Amino acid sequence: MQDNSSILSRIQSPRDLRSLSIQELKKLASEIRITILKTTSQTGGHVSSNLGVVELTLALHRVFDTPVDSIIWDVGHQTYTHKLLTGRLSDFHTIRQKSGISGFPKITESEHDSFGTGHASTSISAAVGVNTGKKLLHQKGFSIAVIGDGALTGGLAFEGLSNANQYAKNTIVILNDNGFSINKNKSYFSKHLSKFTIKNKYLKFKSVFDSSLEKIPLVGEPFLTFIRKIKRAIKTFSFSSDFFIDFGFQYVGPIDGHNIEELETVFKTIKDLNSPVVVHVKTKKGFGYSYAEKDPSRFHGVGHFNIVDGKLEATAGKSFSHAFTESLCQLASTDTSIVAITAAMLDGTGLVTFNKQFPERCFDVGIAEEHAVTFAAGLARVGIKPCVAIYSTFLQRSIDQIIHDVALQNLPVVFAIDRAGAVANDGETHQGSFDICLLRPIPNMSILAPASETELSLCLQWAFNRNAPVAIRYPKATCPTEIPQFLQPLIEGRGVFLTNDDTRDNTSQPLLIVLCTGSLYPQVFEAKNILEKEQIIPSIYSLRFIKPLDKTYFLEICAEYTNILFVEEGAYIGGIACELEHLVLKNQPSKKTDILAFPDTFLKQGNRNEILATLRLSGEDIADACRMLYKAKTAN
Repeated sequence: MQDNSSILSRIQSPRDLRSLSIQELKKLASEIRITILKTTSQTGGHVSSNLGVVELTLALHRVFDTPVDSIIWDVGHQTYTHKLLTGRLSDFHTIRQKSGISGFPKITESEHDSFGTGHASTSISAAVGVNTGKKLLHQKGFSIAVIGDGALTGGLAFEGLSNANQYAKNTIVILNDNGFSINKNKSYFSKHLSKFTIKNKYLKFKSVFDSSLEKIPLVGEPFLTFIRKIKRAIKTFSFSSDFFIDFGFQYVGPIDGHNIEELETVFKTIKDLNSPVVVHVKTKKGFGYSYAEKDPSRFHGVGHFNIVDGKLEATAGKSFSHAFTESLCQLASTDTSIVAITAAMLDGTGLVTFNKQFPERCFDVGIAEEHAVTFAAGLARVGIKPCVAIYSTFLQRSIDQIIHDVALQNLPVVFAIDRAGAVANDGETHQGSFDICLLRPIPNMSILAPASETELSLCLQWAFNRNAPVAIRYPKATCPTEIPQFLQPLIEGRGVFLTNDDTRDNTSQPLLIVLCTGSLYPQVFEAKNILEKEQIIPSIYSLRFIKPLDKTYFLEICAEYTNILFVEEGAYIGGIACELEHLVLKNQPSKKTDILAFPDTFLKQGNRNEILATLRLSGEDIADACRMLYKAKTAN
């Protein structure tokens, strides 16, 4: 039940904020923080970023009128306050859960979510587009892009800045400067921001000056040029940087992002300007919760935690991310040419340990995936062995660079693709569905899919000796228990049997084999255990290599089975399973086959097991598919 004595419980829409006093707003900010902490401690979620923008969000919704005005949140992981103020308080406990509300803006969820986001650096371009569209349709309303200084390291943000003055003069950019992406920002631009020192007085002076100048009769061009030079001199005195001015923006700031009154005053003022404007707001990640303030990186995206002592719930077993960085550190300790590159994801990709051991060989380039890949290509060209650690969903941004700068020149860059396949809780924008189908057609590219920590280590060793581009994909999951079969050396193009292959000697029953990408080994093994109770004993073959493929060897294996099930953690369209099924049926048309893979849709949020079950990729679903094949062949 909602507490009707609280202010938050009375907020049904942003318009309800406008009758509140400053003291009530401050109490509301406290209630919002408590609600965010109580909820995320149970559901997990983004803590630091959301606690840092409470006052900023309140001020935006007090001054601007959504959905007439469009607030576009870059990345969108900082929108929990926005959701609480726009009619989603009663559903807030379901955030990031299966069938619950999204942890990011989602246009199908609320009219106040002006634009769907989940990746960084998109907000300014989107705001310019929305604003230009409103102009063409003769509609009223501002477009406000709320972008962090971390997201402003992405090239797309600069492309948006360079076009705003040309197409959309009514665009407002709120630069939320907290010195962090997920980790501490290290880019030159982030350091540059700290030097901006304009006073609001200049902005007021310019507005009065321009309007007064227009009223002076018979002013000639030479005099106007002289006056503009004086104005420029005053502006130069007021600014330590003309960075945004050179893009055609007015600039205000920096201002205190936790002072609602100051924020409102500035927002009301800039509504009267007839030009794009950047408002530079200084906030603190994790504001109001000491544990998140002290360690905002740790509280960026968390699972369950204890509010009282800030302790995060321990995870069971070693993750693939940690297994990757341990193996990489071991290889780098004996090969000084190995370096690691990340795009603002030191924590997420597990590279924190590598960075501590080899700080001169670890490069965090900011939220700039395209640059990360071409930077790696440059390193590889002169004999360095770069490993680009990147989420599958963020790899999508750099496909052109992978093709043009790496693969075309056959440069030895290793791609460690984290979060490949089903990704828990973050929803559609963060699922690793497409890396296989995007990378498979690229010449010179090898793709490996290890099933365990040991196999991941073997794959990394193989990749660094390849002297050509290699991608290694692995899930956001705990490594399974090791079995002896994982220790078998890699043979290019071939996989490995993960069961004692006795079923091929038993000719009294239709023989069944399940061929899988490595990340789904636990689910396939679970299916095997279920089926064995029914006297159906499948073989399990982990592909290891998605590309290249030893077709002759693969067909020799398939020739010994009558039923073949392909299980792939990735998109069905363009995936490896479709190619393998086609290869089998072309050469062995009597085989009975089926494929389980991701359907042609964006994957909904939930935990990993829930997502796989929805996709018919749970252990029980795989067992069902095996039964259907087995019984159908028996019937024939």
